[in-house]
Amino acid sequence: MCTHAPACPASDAVDHDAARVVADHPEQGWRLLCNGVVCFDDTGELLPDGHALGPQCRPLPRPLAVPQAA
Repeated sequence: MCTHAPACPASDAVDHDAARVVADHPEQGWRLLCNGVVCFDDTGELLPDGHALGPQCRPLPRPLAVPQAA
């Protein structure tokens, strides 16, 4: 599917979620990658062959440092 140069990772590659986004629907909580993988906001994924990957643990973003009052 991918026509990028260099080509994006295939849907069965370990780093398949590094492929480029071709359709983004944040209001619905998903995006389609050029390798056919659908990524959901909860980190779950639907692969082109129909297999589903459950949500993955990922670290929470670090809060921004707030300057202390003198």
